[in-house]
Amino acid sequence: MGLVIARHEAADGCSVAGDPCIVWDDDLPGWRMVLFFSSSGNAQAICTNRDNPGPGQWKLLGPIPFANPEDILGKYAHKPFIVMDARHPNCAARIDGRFQLLVVSVRDGHKMIQRAFAERLGGPWTVEKEPLIGTGSDSDFDANHADAVTGFYFPERGQVLYFYMGYPIKPQARNVSPFGSAQAVAVQDVKENRVRKLGIVLPPSQQIGHWASGWVGGLQLLPGARHRWTAVANASPTAPTPADKAIHREEPPPSLGGFAFCDEEWPVKGWQWLSDPIEWIENVPADAIANGEGVNLWRQHILCLPSGRLALYYNSGTYGKEQLYMKLSQ
Repeated sequence: MGLVIARHEAADGCSVAGDPCIVWDDDLPGWRMVLFFSSSGNAQAICTNRDNPGPGQWKLLGPIPFANPEDILGKYAHKPFIVMDARHPNCAARIDGRFQLLVVSVRDGHKMIQRAFAERLGGPWTVEKEPLIGTGSDSDFDANHADAVTGFYFPERGQVLYFYMGYPIKPQARNVSPFGSAQAVAVQDVKENRVRKLGIVLPPSQQIGHWASGWVGGLQLLPGARHRWTAVANASPTAPTPADKAIHREEPPPSLGGFAFCDEEWPVKGWQWLSDPIEWIENVPADAIANGEGVNLWRQHILCLPSGRLALYYNSGTYGKEQLYMKLSQ
């Protein structure tokens, strides 16, 4: 469908428009998107066309408002995600009268996850100073970073599941891609502040050449049809190597989008990758390449439309210069 939100061309260094999270906001009424944007690290956008949230329909509002920005670790909060109802896609979960926003921040060179609260989806958001999910110990799969977080509320259990991307420092006990990031899960009772890490749910595929055999990125949980749960994620067939000094060394190209599935009632185990991605880079059409796509297809996010069709959002382009694009299901 084309370009949805362009990156900030004038920004120095990294300038990304991507990693979206979209929920319905009754206050608008309309769709509210939070996203990774430019040097501020975050932004929000709105679309009041419920049936057509595509190119030309989104209004960029600027950075997410925080009531206490001094408590954000590091320079900025980026890769924002609004905690959703697990069984109702794109429906923000209101827990004890408040919404929850997850962000990735940086302390001492390591990415970690913070949480913020607000009574309205437009904010202002009050951020907790202490990390919600920090890095693991030296040999753990998440010793270097805890990144690309998503959160899903299970009201019948009174729990929130957090999926996140863990990067190791030391090689992990796997034959394929021992230094590749993996998708993990943590759980929290809504009446407690403590988060329990449950470990990896989707490591790099151990099938050489599989589209997800190199490293695994962010994940969006969706109730499934043929399977109890479906997840759309981004991953890569290219494994990181310690000798690589490139800026993208932890996530070497290409990044691709695809699906995994799980048949467990409580989706903390039993996940399997589908065999093929949504699209290989070499199959990106010429007109899409001319419009800026290619090299990578980053963070995948699905918006379930009233018509029953699905809008798939993803950022594409060279590393650190991606823009937000959209596909529409048939």
